[in-house]
Amino acid sequence: MHGRSLDTLLHGIGTLKPVRSVGRIAQAARGTILVEGLEQEAALGDTIHLSARDGRLGGEVIDISDAGVRVLVDGSGDGVRIGDPVTLMGAPAIAPSDDWIGRVIDPYGQPMDGCGLAHGASERPLRAAAPNATQRRPFGARIGTGLAVFDTILPLVRGQRVGVFSGSGVGKSTLLGQLARGMETDVAVIALVGERGREVRDFVENTLGPEGLARSVVIAATSDKPPLTRRRALWTAMSVAEHFRDQGRHVLFLADSVTRFAEAHREVALASGETSSLRGYPPSVAHQIMALAERAGPGAAKGGGDITAIFTVLVAGSDMEEPIADILRGVLDGHIVLDRQIAERGRFPAVDVLRSVSRCLPGACNEQENALIRLARQRMGAYDKSEMMIQAGLYAAGSDPEVDAAIRAWPALDGFVSERSRSSPEDTFARLAECLGV
Repeated sequence: MHGRSLDTLLHGIGTLKPVRSVGRIAQAARGTILVEGLEQEAALGDTIHLSARDGRLGGEVIDISDAGVRVLVDGSGDGVRIGDPVTLMGAPAIAPSDDWIGRVIDPYGQPMDGCGLAHGASERPLRAAAPNATQRRPFGARIGTGLAVFDTILPLVRGQRVGVFSGSGVGKSTLLGQLARGMETDVAVIALVGERGREVRDFVENTLGPEGLARSVVIAATSDKPPLTRRRALWTAMSVAEHFRDQGRHVLFLADSVTRFAEAHREVALASGETSSLRGYPPSVAHQIMALAERAGPGAAKGGGDITAIFTVLVAGSDMEEPIADILRGVLDGHIVLDRQIAERGRFPAVDVLRSVSRCLPGACNEQENALIRLARQRMGAYDKSEMMIQAGLYAAGSDPEVDAAIRAWPALDGFVSERSRSSPEDTFARLAECLGV
């Protein structure tokens, strides 16, 4: 306990600066201000503090010119007046510690439950570079998830980055809670971006539960927060994950959702003068998403930790070609598609196995396991192709041996996707073989 208090004290001392640059507001508009006197000291992305009539506000430098520094205010800007002092705080950073595990924290590293929170001795930048591509380790061992479909047909391995593509209300948050509770990992870092306040509490108390929260750090920015705060949530969560990875731990990173992160970035980018192009998104959104995804994955140091990441994407009308889904799908090591029609008939998780891919195959499984996975996909594919005829009663038994085998296996296979894992991977694959009738 004394060590933690000392770390917090060292962090507080480290953030103290004998001198900070101060400018004055020369122009104020709704959401942005122009500050004079910081043109030579400020850098793009630096944070500021300003004292307004209605309290203390933060902001981010989005433009620098001879006329001054343009700042996007982290809030409405109500109460800001010409001549108010503006203090330059420097690049955004965070100081995670083990005391953050089991807590719900905002994107600025402050507790959301009103209790004290210890900080680490050193700060980490929010926008760090990804590990050197030539020095990163390959994928690690297969990970148990607690869900049969992800332990067999769609396996996950240590250091993999996967996307979950889903419409609203299809069971995405429930799936994330199941993975946070059941996946084999040392610590989970969960980012909730743009969620309703009621949903944050429901996710923490019910979906995640005490068991899941006990090994998790939850970073939350609700839907009423300004775009700077919502965008910062994912950066803060990734920095926390990197902190634990650098300690040699295996980290599960859950981001819900990248779509809301992109929407927040769009608001910031448009305010800074960037034009929109990708269905309203600015060109820089692609780089922001890819840079974030590249920070996850296997670490560079031998014997070090890894970040196994699951990013969720909201796809309207199951449109997998919309910009954010298309960008993310191209840089990840697999994608999981949740289907509304499957959810509506009561099967959860509503994974559309045929449209989902895990790019760790075939290396994650042995020859016998890969044969079972191929057979399961063949059976499900044959049934899907003929489903309309089967349901309408137009298919005559014996017309196609492959379809006959698919019809026999379908009820068991469909139920298998929603089952919990067995006691060992071998037992789970044995259950899959049983469902296939082999």
